[in-house]
Amino acid sequence: MHTFADPLKRALQIAPDRTAVISGDAAYTYRELHERCQRLAGALTTLGVARGERVAILAGNGNAYIETYVGVPASGRVVVPLNTRHAEPELEYALTDSGARVLITDRDPGRLGAVVEHVISIPDSYESALAGAEPEALGVGVTEDDLAGLFYTGGTTGKSKGVMLSHRNLIANTFHWLATVPQHADDRFLIIAPLFHAAGSNGVLGSIWTGGCQITLGAFDPEQALDLIERHGVTETLGVPTMLAAMVEAQRGRPRSVGTLRMIAHGGSPIATEVLRRCHRTFPTAQLVEVYGATELSPLATTLVGEERLLDDDRARSCGQPILGNEIRILNPEGEEVVRGEVGEVVVRGPNVMQGYWNKTEQTEAVLRDGAYWTGDLGYMDDEGYVYLVDRSKDMIVSGGENVYSTEVEEVLYLHEAVLEAAAFGVPDDKWGEAVWAVVVPREEFHNIDPGEIVEFCKGRIAGYKVPKGIDIRHEPLPKSGPGKVLKRELRAPFWEGQDRGVH
Repeated sequence: MHTFADPLKRALQIAPDRTAVISGDAAYTYRELHERCQRLAGALTTLGVARGERVAILAGNGNAYIETYVGVPASGRVVVPLNTRHAEPELEYALTDSGARVLITDRDPGRLGAVVEHVISIPDSYESALAGAEPEALGVGVTEDDLAGLFYTGGTTGKSKGVMLSHRNLIANTFHWLATVPQHADDRFLIIAPLFHAAGSNGVLGSIWTGGCQITLGAFDPEQALDLIERHGVTETLGVPTMLAAMVEAQRGRPRSVGTLRMIAHGGSPIATEVLRRCHRTFPTAQLVEVYGATELSPLATTLVGEERLLDDDRARSCGQPILGNEIRILNPEGEEVVRGEVGEVVVRGPNVMQGYWNKTEQTEAVLRDGAYWTGDLGYMDDEGYVYLVDRSKDMIVSGGENVYSTEVEEVLYLHEAVLEAAAFGVPDDKWGEAVWAVVVPREEFHNIDPGEIVEFCKGRIAGYKVPKGIDIRHEPLPKSGPGKVLKRELRAPFWEGQDRGVH
């Protein structure tokens, strides 16, 4: 049985004076990190926050976030990471829904301050609270089945839900990750994905357990990320595909010394093979690793290690095999396993599967069946267990009775040299029911690109019914959720206003 206190205890035992966290100009050893987590626990006790009660955090990446993420669950409370890109009503909903008593934040809480009993402001009142608190022992009476965190989903397909992840869920995910993509004491892990998302915090416990160093980047900026890689000799990082693409562009524009990079992981949404090619050319020393999962899975389900060796192989389009510790099956709506190569819903079973959605029994029962999580993702599995995602069930386009997967359209769009970002989705069509449409953000040197040229480029590369019937050129980045997923619903909404898209 392990809880969040155990990684801290091991790091304190094996590397008390090794640097644990670098946050801006500040650096903290494992001895200091452990004591600061203990003092945070003591401060919460002083405020009367009991075990099992919720503590929310609304902040950018930094040492206070890591301390809150680890120290709150290690003391028996429940951490509630809030999406910094959510609007005030969405944040108010999460605070009210979770029943959080404390909000730790690095910004003006506004109306949110009235929702909770206590607001702790980073850095001032946060540092004062730690300085004035008695250190409290961590892990005492905490069990692996206790709730560790409530992660509110990004809401790319609907209203946000509080995903209940236990110590067992998140510790299991850490072991699965370390067994597949080992981290070492000499690793320096750059956190570029937001820590409020399960993918952003994926490597936190692993780095602590192995005694490595974590470097935080407050808000993602590709130029700053590259500067930190060069300055600190970063060896590993994990981001979403849009972050990788932005770092590739920034490195091409102003090269830095990035030869220390040994691993770049990416997940959160499908990635085009052409983006992977650019990434490998730009960061040749780094092994590329794709991870696939969901917040409900703590968050990992599959890994594809060494993508750079598969760029000319069909398996480059897969998201890998089930991560060690998970079982994945491809099922039809009746719960029957489909034959290899046939598309169905990706269903995951393992100790990392969430406990359920907070206060949402009906929604929990819709996705948890016999202990397995039905992801809502459509995909198929080959004869060696490689999983290929074809789309979110809600993003699949049905045109004239034919299924069109937006990811395969985007794969072709990214082959065009002018395309920096692309998203494909379905729009109403009187004849076919739905037609394929796309939005493209061109590279700066191609800002006058004719959309028709890109449409012509697609012809002959994919079937006619998959070719976009129209392409909108957009000169600002595509809308994204906090974790960096493209919000196709926002791109799709104007076309479907006043119309019913049904289950799609």
